[in-house]
Amino acid sequence: MEMEMRAKENIDIAVDITPPISPLAFSLHDSFLHSRCSSCFSPLPSSPHRFPPLLPNFRDNFPHVPTVFYCSPQCSSSDSTLHFSSAEHHLLLLLQSPHSLSSFASVSGDTSDLRAALRFLQSQHVTWRSDRIAGLLTNRDKLMGQESSEDEVAEKIRIGARAMAFARKMLRSSEEELDDAVVEEATIALCLVLTNAVEVQDNIGRSLGIAVYDPIYCWINHSCSPNACYRFALSSPSSPTLVSGELNLHIAPFTRDSQETQMDGEFYHSSSKLPKEEKEQSYGPRVIVRSIKKIKKGEEVTVAYTDLLQPKAMRQSELWSRYRFLCCCRRCSIQPFTYVDHALQEISAVCLDSSGSVSNYKSYREDAARRLSEYVDDIISEYLSVGDPESCCEKLESILAQGLNLQLEGNEGKLHSTFKLHPLHHLSLSVYTTLASAYKMHACGLLSLYSERNENQLEAFDMNRTSAAYYLLLAGATHHLFLSEPSLMASVANFWIDAGESLLFLSRSSGQIEFVKRGLDSSKLSSFAKLRCSKCSLMDSFETCTSNGQFKSADFESVSNEYEGSCGVAAEQGGDQTDHRRMHFFKLGIHCLLYGRYLAGICYGHPSHLTCHVHKEILMNYIV
Repeated sequence: MEMEMRAKENIDIAVDITPPISPLAFSLHDSFLHSRCSSCFSPLPSSPHRFPPLLPNFRDNFPHVPTVFYCSPQCSSSDSTLHFSSAEHHLLLLLQSPHSLSSFASVSGDTSDLRAALRFLQSQHVTWRSDRIAGLLTNRDKLMGQESSEDEVAEKIRIGARAMAFARKMLRSSEEELDDAVVEEATIALCLVLTNAVEVQDNIGRSLGIAVYDPIYCWINHSCSPNACYRFALSSPSSPTLVSGELNLHIAPFTRDSQETQMDGEFYHSSSKLPKEEKEQSYGPRVIVRSIKKIKKGEEVTVAYTDLLQPKAMRQSELWSRYRFLCCCRRCSIQPFTYVDHALQEISAVCLDSSGSVSNYKSYREDAARRLSEYVDDIISEYLSVGDPESCCEKLESILAQGLNLQLEGNEGKLHSTFKLHPLHHLSLSVYTTLASAYKMHACGLLSLYSERNENQLEAFDMNRTSAAYYLLLAGATHHLFLSEPSLMASVANFWIDAGESLLFLSRSSGQIEFVKRGLDSSKLSSFAKLRCSKCSLMDSFETCTSNGQFKSADFESVSNEYEGSCGVAAEQGGDQTDHRRMHFFKLGIHCLLYGRYLAGICYGHPSHLTCHVHKEILMNYIV
């Protein structure tokens, strides 16, 4: 039985279509267990609450007992009992101890999926079946079936399930052998978590952990051209949750087999609004689904399960590897490829002899794409592990400018060809992102080592200027794709904000560098407080929409189309050259920030962490 969620009425753009939904099970990634609250995922205070509690001589006698932390007594009381009774504590003890059993030594990497599955096992008092539990698809047969029995995912599930079962045995202090039924129950729970869990992200897009939600969220299917997105509400019990608009539920479950919309059920709130006491007492990272396109009554609501700035083949591979399905949405089914998917995988060949056969060219092109991908991935991996920005920039800019040279076997003998990435190729976008970061890091390194030397200040300024150029290139490139595929909105919003911040930083530093060149006093720089763009009305439009949180589809279309031609707005004439340049950077940066904030408001609501961050950045630069 295939399930989906459909709109109960016509839904405009930028509407919260679900209330904040509390998780059925959740767990932090291992790397955040000592810096985030294990209940609400909020940052820990300076003196957090711990479990087990720190008792005299406790660590001396039990040095390898794992500890989790909470931000408040409320979070500790709400979660610590489940942490222990689910055997999550025992699993950490089993896997972290240097004396752990050799049979579980291969359980490496993050254990959040195992711990979330244990929590789900303990908290859900339902009949355990292999197909659906509490309305959620387990995918057990596809993940562990005969076709998948030898792959990496199936092996990970088998080992993980046995570790879960052994942890539960430790909880009971049982000396009995592992029961096959207990292992099978753990296998089903782990398959359910791997199929339904979503990565919980903070306001800067960093993945903190995973959570499994009820069918209101989990029955929302994937599309590579979705009409909705989601955000997370992370707050301690004492902190307010940022929620945009009313808490109505605008979607209802739909069974494809019966062709009927179901308005209630055991998984479904009987009211379209969450009960007040449930909102007050629920903990854990909550998820809110929001429309990013107009949705008609009865239309299916979809979100993205994968990165939409990947070409079709990569999206399909990732979806199959994790969820065991191939996407058949319109973007994936249309032939020939959409403009966006064509651009994301386009590679051009220079100096290819026309006598070469088409079949050979296709083979060589695929080989070139594979080699380019491997080469770029190796450079980025080296940069992330070694941290040498200068070497990284040199290699990546070389591949952008010169491409990859290959010797081909053609009908007339050996042919030489250079394969280059399209400026909108997904690898090009990754290169722009890495170069922007690497140049920024290089500049910071120069200033930290030689902050008093003028020549290093000038070199650092050039590095920051190049970094800003790549941020702006990335924003412009993805915005071009966004005009053909509006579901890229969330990614584009972040890119415009990054570009705006880098340009505003450049506007502040450019005046100081000019004064360094002339040997003048930089304290005499003029303020930006009275600057205002006279070339367009977009700043007023952005401020009106983002200040009151009201977004309409007609406004969105006109603003997006007008912005494409306005982001190169020129500064007004007058003043000396230093202020003239600074005004260029400043006005362009403000436009980028405001447009990014506008798109972020559609995706995440207002106020949200991202829109509030942009508002603060703009105010700071108007005052500077």
